Amino acid sequence: MILPPIDARRARDLVARFPGLPVLVVGDVMLDRFIVGRVTRISPEAPVPVVQFRAEHVRLGGAANVAHNIAALGGRVSLVGVVGADLAASRLRQQLEAAGTSAGGLVEDATRPTTEKVRIVTERNQQVARVDYEEDGDVDESVEQQVVQRIDETGAGVKALLVSDYLKGTITRQVVAALLARMASAADVPLIVDPKVPHLACYAGATLVTPNLHEAETATHRRIRSDDDAREAAREFRARVRCDGVLITRGEQGMWLSHALVEGAVPAIAREVADVTGAGDTVVAALTLALAAGATPAEAAVLANHAAGIVVGKFGPATLTREQLLATIT
Repeated sequence: MILPPIDARRARDLVARFPGLPVLVVGDVMLDRFIVGRVTRISPEAPVPVVQFRAEHVRLGGAANVAHNIAALGGRVSLVGVVGADLAASRLRQQLEAAGTSAGGLVEDATRPTTEKVRIVTERNQQVARVDYEEDGDVDESVEQQVVQRIDETGAGVKALLVSDYLKGTITRQVVAALLARMASAADVPLIVDPKVPHLACYAGATLVTPNLHEAETATHRRIRSDDDAREAAREFRARVRCDGVLITRGEQGMWLSHALVEGAVPAIAREVADVTGAGDTVVAALTLALAAGATPAEAAVLANHAAGIVVGKFGPATLTREQLLATIT
């Protein structure tokens, strides 16, 4: 079954509700740094290219990119995450401020570095190497308590909750429990989770979980090559996690939604792909805002699919505007 496209008038009505919608994002914040250069020769020291520096670009990544996407679509976002006491944390705060997002919900942990991914790329956007600065163990108990406290401080009155789990230590069982408690205390506030497989047992009770193709295959021990495969895997994933719904993102094959109310395929939006980095962040941002605006799960999935179709045409973690989103829907 293929989910029907969203009516343009309905899409305009939903997207018009995005501005000012309060959303709480909790997760692993990151800094994405791109060192761009020109390759003209191979090093005489080792069989590797020599990259002649041309430029450096810094962008928000992980949960910070999710928050940036929500802000770019008009949402009023609060962000809770963990950073180190380092230069990357300062740069991340500066990028958040430039994006119109408060860094007040960030918890500083001097015992670990701010997660930073440094990509060395050519002027034609070909990646040569990547260097990761990170500590992927769970944060210690005192930091975890501060994260929970930030959730309590910033979660009142929000219309949606979002977990961006990159397995870098911020998302723990206690942190998810605090979000589930917040969801239970408010009427019609969805909890959307961008998951990691080792934490699946933590997400029980979530409204919608959004594994990518590899995560869905790993969790269900199934190869997903067709819509039938996706349907069975999504049903099994939903039963294992004990959540209300699952949206599997399948790259060029689009998405598959499995929910108690509806299930079906969402075909990919055909366009040239420049870079898929951060596309999942855009999907959960648009999905969350749509649900907060009153969309059905099927409508939210279709809108998120249109959003993903735009950002994959851009280089690196990217955002889009409401106008750009609506321009793809006729």
